[in-house]
Amino acid sequence: MKIGPEIKPALLGAAGGAVVLAIIGFAWGGWVTGATAREQAEKNADTAVVSVLSPICAIQFNAQPDSAAKLAELTALSSYQQPKFIEEGGWAVMPGAEDAVSGVSRGCAAILTTET
Repeated sequence: MKIGPEIKPALLGAAGGAVVLAIIGFAWGGWVTGATAREQAEKNADTAVVSVLSPICAIQFNAQPDSAAKLAELTALSSYQQPKFIEEGGWAVMPGAEDAVSGVSRGCAAILTTET
């Protein structure tokens, strides 16, 4: 098949433009692949869940009768031990759930220790 002299430059220009468009789009335009978009969506969903449930955990913590003593215990612990303390106390378990949601205990500890 023979391509006419006026078609060949148009096809080469279109192909070159597509390559340049893809490079600019992925490098500076914020384009991402489907897998990257899925990863970002999962991360954002996890962050949203933690940011919504952490205040509930703090409310549950403060609702206990001896919350002042427990808060003193919590603040005496190092920052990496605080989430475990909250999980073991059961405050990171949401009503109707059996287990604590990952990350809620860290967020809860951050809320409780910054309130003091």
